[in-house]
Amino acid sequence: MAEQPTENHPSRNPDEVALELMKFVAVTTGYGKGTPTAGFGGKGPRSAEEYADSLLELFERCRSIVRKEPN
Repeated sequence: MAEQPTENHPSRNPDEVALELMKFVAVTTGYGKGTPTAGFGGKGPRSAEEYADSLLELFERCRSIVRKEPN
């Protein structure tokens, strides 16, 4: 697939676009951080390794979407 330059960023490759998308989703939704719960009902906060794994998974999902060929 040939790279499609944009007006604002003529040399952006699909991985850079996927990274920006991942950062946007992670920051706006709190993706991968887990939900804090009170009382005895839930698991504690996620470890750093679990958080990193979830962010890598999100990046791969964003990457597959960005690289998808239009129909």
